[in-house]
Amino acid sequence: MPSLVLGPILRHVEATEATVWVETDTVCEVAILGTVAPTFQVEGRHYALVALTGLEPGAIREYTVELDGERVWPEPGSDLPASVLRTVDPGGQVEIVFGSCRVSLPHEPPYVLQEPEHEYAQGIDALRTLAVRLAETPPETWPGCLLMLGDQIYADDLSPSMREVTAARVSADDAPQGELADYDEYALAYREAWSEPLIRWLLSTVPTGMIFDDHEIHAQWKTSKAWVDEMRRKPWYDRHIAAGLAAYWVYQHIGNLSVAELEANELLGRVHEAEDAGELLHAEMRDADRQPGHSRWSFSRDLGGVRLVAIDTRAGRELEPGSRQIIDAGEWEWVTGEASGDFDHLLLASSVPFFLPPGLHHAEAWIDAVADGAWGRPATAVAERIRRAAVMDHWAAFRRSFARLGELLEDVAAGRRGVPPASVIMLSGDVHHCYLAEVEPAPASTGRTSVWQAVCSAYRKDLDRRERLAMKLGSSRLGARLGRTLARLAGEDEPRAAWRLVERPCYENQVATLSLAPGRAHLRVETTAGADWRRPELRPVFEHRLVDEVVPDRPAVSPERAAR
Repeated sequence: MPSLVLGPILRHVEATEATVWVETDTVCEVAILGTVAPTFQVEGRHYALVALTGLEPGAIREYTVELDGERVWPEPGSDLPASVLRTVDPGGQVEIVFGSCRVSLPHEPPYVLQEPEHEYAQGIDALRTLAVRLAETPPETWPGCLLMLGDQIYADDLSPSMREVTAARVSADDAPQGELADYDEYALAYREAWSEPLIRWLLSTVPTGMIFDDHEIHAQWKTSKAWVDEMRRKPWYDRHIAAGLAAYWVYQHIGNLSVAELEANELLGRVHEAEDAGELLHAEMRDADRQPGHSRWSFSRDLGGVRLVAIDTRAGRELEPGSRQIIDAGEWEWVTGEASGDFDHLLLASSVPFFLPPGLHHAEAWIDAVADGAWGRPATAVAERIRRAAVMDHWAAFRRSFARLGELLEDVAAGRRGVPPASVIMLSGDVHHCYLAEVEPAPASTGRTSVWQAVCSAYRKDLDRRERLAMKLGSSRLGARLGRTLARLAGEDEPRAAWRLVERPCYENQVATLSLAPGRAHLRVETTAGADWRRPELRPVFEHRLVDEVVPDRPAVSPERAAR
């Protein structure tokens, strides 16, 4: 009898459609709510993505999973609530939970201690603690989307159990034992990350959107062209990058797509036709990594009157010195198109923050300018070493892209890309702390749109003392003055956009909740700091009203447009 290896994971949910992802232990047919889908095979592993259509908008419905006609989910004897599928209510409030960076460790001592107390200590998991809370509340109160903004797994910072797996390798051409080497190891890492009972239940009942960041491949992935050139000379890197991207395509990316996008996806069709698509996917992903500026990973999603645009700011980078871009021109054209239209709120999501605390921003812009030759050839090598050591690869380190972002925000706020939304809220993770910044796109912006940068990280990943000290300096007034001075000395002008921190950073494990309705936006960040690991709780870090009035001259979003 077939069984579930991983899942079910509820993925893309709209008003009348939804998809559910599963991994099984053999070839079979997967049935959910009367819809049946066959599995496909990659490297001897079996998967299915079940596309459900004709659903009722704004409805909550329990579901089960059957494999070849036998029910396998919910698991017998589980005391967790039933998994439900709640479709989008076009006229209702939208609640989005977001964050990033989650290591996979047991939920017991010593792993739940703080970072200085044990080698593997990473505190209490904020995402699992959220699941504890939701399991005790009715489905009507659960969020409509869980946005996972990168580092869902750590391919280069392995748990003790994964280190045992990599230590058993025999090939001399494999990746270092501290990193994942092949598809099988990646699959085991995803299973470790998402198999814990509360996490598994959470993913089965709250729709998820996912975008990757560096640690799904390597801590410095595509930081610079020099880094990429160096890594491609290593005999194990091609296998490593192809396996990592193939696993990302299977475990994360295809679930981001709508039913229509899945039907039109040529690669997914070929994967279904193949007896085993492992070789096909690996060849595709090796080519994807070597095509400059190539990206296939960004996605958008409409949640009633809210447009979410999740941007790949990692795989599609242009890294040639002198013309570096975090997003190439073709991808940016897609982003600007998705950001144009009529929405109550526009959400721009990036794994790395668009707007860093000012000190960190100016420091990265300075290093980028020096690495491009602002202080002459001898200084470029020093700047490259600093850029890698400090992983300075956010939007600020791609000055042309940051300037384009400022122009886009100005256009949206001024109504040059459609009716101005009540807010543009940029959602990010990566930096292992939270903060909120208010953004003024440019003095010329006369629209009534509020613009914000909200950062929440990590779900579970402590900074060490050195890293925390650097972040605190970058967020301080002294850090801002020092960074600005260095940037000016490298010939950098002040950005067109201005921003200020309105909620100061917190450096603990945390999760953020964004609540949106027409003319309303509210952000809450909560942490597990100080909680008892046996009875974990989330406690407020800050709450902030981002928008708190109905904009009178904005037409209401039509139910037809909201239900797209």
